[in-house]
Amino acid sequence: MNDSHLLLSIAVLGGTGKEGKGLAYRWARAGYHVYIGSRSAEKAIAAANEIREMLGDGISIAGMSNPEAAREANIVVLTVPYSAHRDTLESVKDELKGKILVDVTVPLVPPKVATVQMPAAGSAAQEAKEIVGEDVQVCAAFQNISHEHLLDNSDVECDVLVTGTSKDARAETIKLVEAAGLNGWDAGPIENSVVVEGLTSVLIGINKKYGSTHAGIKITGAKHAS
Repeated sequence: MNDSHLLLSIAVLGGTGKEGKGLAYRWARAGYHVYIGSRSAEKAIAAANEIREMLGDGISIAGMSNPEAAREANIVVLTVPYSAHRDTLESVKDELKGKILVDVTVPLVPPKVATVQMPAAGSAAQEAKEIVGEDVQVCAAFQNISHEHLLDNSDVECDVLVTGTSKDARAETIKLVEAAGLNGWDAGPIENSVVVEGLTSVLIGINKKYGSTHAGIKITGAKHAS
């Protein structure tokens, strides 16, 4: 394929976790250059090798430290637990200038992870914007997708809401959503991320109550652009 988006490179920070590894798998399969970042370069390399074994030698994927991955990539995706959110952003913010940051983080506060608990900034994505500054476009996406959907080739009956600091940044993030085999919807400015992130706790509660592991959301009553 000679689609121009395939020239882009994506860093998945925290890519050794289940969600990050699943997204890295999807984007590597789609033809992107993928860099898996971690606090431990060794763990990142092991995760990259695992995905390469799943997809074959024709893919472009490498593991390295979080700052190195952020430096190399055009777009940076943050998939760390909320407890590591601020420290990870502080460690890479100099590498993010002029780029798009897609924040997948949800501010879950154990043990009450089924209860919505938002930070003072309003949401994790808004907190990220405060940390990285005005030179970075920040979007929030993928909070409501279970990792169980991502590390295989089956269709996903779940949509992705994308909020962000600009229409252009949201459009670029929706391209990543579609490359991962999902439907993406422009859900408006970054202030709306409080609703998207909060839905994760609601879905966790639904999973517990109804014996599921991968409840998601689906937009109805609107026609998705093809």
